[in-house]
This record gives sequence, structure tokens and C-alpha cells, in this order.
Amino acid sequence: MFRQASRLLARTTTPWRGSRAFSSDVPATPAQDSSFIESWSKVIPNLDPPKTPSSFMTPRPATPSAIPSKLTVNFVLPYASELSAKEVDMVIVPATTGQMGILPGHVPTIAELKPGILSVHEGNDVTKYFLSSGFALIHANSVADIIAVEAVPVDRLDPALVQKGLADFTQKLVSATTDLEKAEAQIGVDVHSAMNSAITG
Repeated sequence: MFRQASRLLARTTTPWRGSRAFSSDVPATPAQDSSFIESWSKVIPNLDPPKTPSSFMTPRPATPSAIPSKLTVNFVLPYASELSAKEVDMVIVPATTGQMGILPGHVPTIAELKPGILSVHEGNDVTKYFLSSGFALIHANSVADIIAVEAVPVDRLDPALVQKGLADFTQKLVSATTDLEKAEAQIGVDVHSAMNSAITG
């Protein structure tokens, strides 16, 4: 089986090569599926075919031919917009896979965020926020959308309260008897440990 797989992979004229477009090759304007519309017209000629969600979307921005010098960042919370179309040099996000630096021209990516530090770099100025969780969506046109459940500037964290919270949740984890209590306590320990690292680091 593995011998056949390696032979198939080694072929240069596999049927799927060139027949399936990459996401960057998709046209900026939504294209209608002509075969679907034709089939629909045969079955129900007096009714317009249904519109898909992509029919209601605005065309996606074209991928620039050259890498821009700045990264445009939108950083939003459920209750506020921290940054809106702000041009910066770099952003570092706490992805679940590790710290991820985002520069202009970054490959399109969706990254899940874990508790940690978001740092926004503008020249020599660095602004740091502590995030609880969320997502980062990096687009091909050097725009990054960062959506967090909760965030606070690192300089507004109270070290004494963070230490107290860490001690309380560590005690709860030790005394937890049910799986739910253990899970809640572990989340508290993880978040407070990340906050403590943000303050001390």
C-alpha cells in the first residue's frame, strides 16, 4: 500500500493537479455555478435559483502585487474596539501553537489564541495587552483582525490580585472532587499563571 502511495505521489500528471484552484486563485468577485443554474432551470424553470451566502458578500480585497510596508490591525472585544485600521510594523499574538509574529505580507491564517500577551509594535513603541482567549484572522492583503473575549493593558494588571487569584485557584484545583470543579480550577490556574508571566516577564 505504501509503495503504491509513493508511486502516486511521484507522478507529475496526477488528475487533481491544476484542476483545483488554490484559495489565492479564487476570483475576488463571486462566480455563479453555471451547471447548478442550468440544472435548476430544467427542474424548476419558473423560479429563480436560490442565492448562496457568498452571493451576499462584498468582493474580497485583491491580493496586493507588492508587500506593503505596514500591517493594518483591527483589535476588537465584545464590548469595545481597541484598535481600528491601525497601521503598525508587527503584532505578536499568543496562539495555541505558540507565540506568532505577524508582519506585512503574512500568509493568510486563522489562529486560535490562548491566555497570553498581545504585543503591538510601532517603531520603538510596544503596547502590550493581556488576552484571555480569542482568534486572529490574517488576510492576504496585510490586514489582521484580532478578536478577543477579554483583554486588558498589561500595565493595568495588579500583581497582588494576580498572585491571590493564582493561589486561590491552585487551592481549588487541589481540593476539587468532580471533573467540572477540576476543569474550572485548571482554567483559573492557567489564566492567572499567564497573567503572572505577563507581569514578571
